[in-house]
Amino acid sequence: MADHSTNSAQTAEADKGYWQANLRLIYISLVIWALVSFGFGILLRPLLSGIAVGGTDLGFWFAQQGSILVFLVLIFNYAWRMNKLDAEYGVDEE
Repeated sequence: MADHSTNSAQTAEADKGYWQANLRLIYISLVIWALVSFGFGILLRPLLSGIAVGGTDLGFWFAQQGSILVFLVLIFNYAWRMNKLDAEYGVDEE
């Protein structure tokens, strides 16, 4: 009986660690996404207006294309990191 409760406690601790790592990854991704899309594209656009990228200023580029590209990179990074995290905690699909 004591073995079952020890195993249950270890499983609960592993689950807690898994979800903490998952939430940390989500929070970091959301902060990067907000900084790039709202920060660089809107709030910091006047500061970035003097830097030319592809025939336009950097602030406009972030607002129109950069935030989309960063969002796509974040999606692929999240999927890659979650696959590693799943394998680390033994909840992968394989």
